[in-house]
Amino acid sequence: MIVTINGKPCECEKGEFLLQVARRNGIEIPTLCHHESLPGQGCCRLCIVEVMERGRGKIVVSCVYPVERECEVLTDSEKVRRQRGLILTLLHKRAPDSEVIAELCEKYNAPEMPRLLSAEAGKCIMCGLCVRACSELSVGAISTVNRGITKEIATPYHEPSKVCVGCGSCAYVCPTGAIDILETDSTRTIWNKTFRLVHCERCGKVLGTQEELALAAEKSGQEPDTLCEACREEKMAQVLAQTYGD
Repeated sequence: MIVTINGKPCECEKGEFLLQVARRNGIEIPTLCHHESLPGQGCCRLCIVEVMERGRGKIVVSCVYPVERECEVLTDSEKVRRQRGLILTLLHKRAPDSEVIAELCEKYNAPEMPRLLSAEAGKCIMCGLCVRACSELSVGAISTVNRGITKEIATPYHEPSKVCVGCGSCAYVCPTGAIDILETDSTRTIWNKTFRLVHCERCGKVLGTQEELALAAEKSGQEPDTLCEACREEKMAQVLAQTYGD
């Protein structure tokens, strides 16, 4: 199947999401809540595009819009830029401290809309990527709590989570840097909880927290690893060389 994006014919499979097709063909569509490892959020709406079918256009969210038939897609039309600017204005009101959103607002000429009040502070846009990452990749230590203007991402009762392993998956997928993670040579602190870091016994590279490695070992049914990937491969190569000769 062929879809035309900004005048460029692009091959795709039926049911494939528009964002995937565009990115595979080197066409930029801005996103915040989308992550390749955790697709299908569709929360921030920043990736909207205009789909033209039978002479009529409609605005769709490209990260969750499956291609069902041949069509023409515009990723940067006047209508898209106008609506994208409004979306960014609202996101900036929600997360006024986010430099990422501020840069996008400037790029897409987002209107200021002073009649709308901003949050006093913060970078979180409540996209839910961190909660999903913690749930699917780790232990589900954080969740969305409260409702309305008090809605936020937090650990239970804002206390250090008993199940958190300090893997940092939530912080790594956050698109706006809203989750603080402080790391020294020997410790990592996140969600008001400090963890002891484990280093590779050969090169000293950080492998993760003690709890993180224990969880990984439990899931894999193996002993906790004490070597980084590079040192493990080097050790294996040396073993093979000694066994079979150079």
